[in-house]
Amino acid sequence: MFVRIYTGDDGQSHLEEMDAPAEATHRIATKPGEDLIFRTFEENRASEWHNPGRRQYLFVLEGQMEVSVKDGTTLVFNPGDVLLAEDMTGQGHLTRSVGGSYTSVSMGIPD
Repeated sequence: MFVRIYTGDDGQSHLEEMDAPAEATHRIATKPGEDLIFRTFEENRASEWHNPGRRQYLFVLEGQMEVSVKDGTTLVFNPGDVLLAEDMTGQGHLTRSVGGSYTSVSMGIPD
């Protein structure tokens, strides 16, 4: 699954399923000095409403991560799923671990 989360004209975060890049190789430039962040969220961990600190791709490596937005849309991400996080303003979104811990890696991308 490949999903974009973004801030709409209403100031709220929205989830949009997208097609993954179709090319055999798809390169995305990163910022000089940008890093990858590997993160493990323990079982039963949930976040309050938040926005990402940067535009980023988030890749789920292990476990399941749930993302919810104000309109009630909720998606569960599994290993191999990708979230393009662009909801830098507005209310943001909620995340929580599902059925145990999950591990993800995020990569910042240029604005």
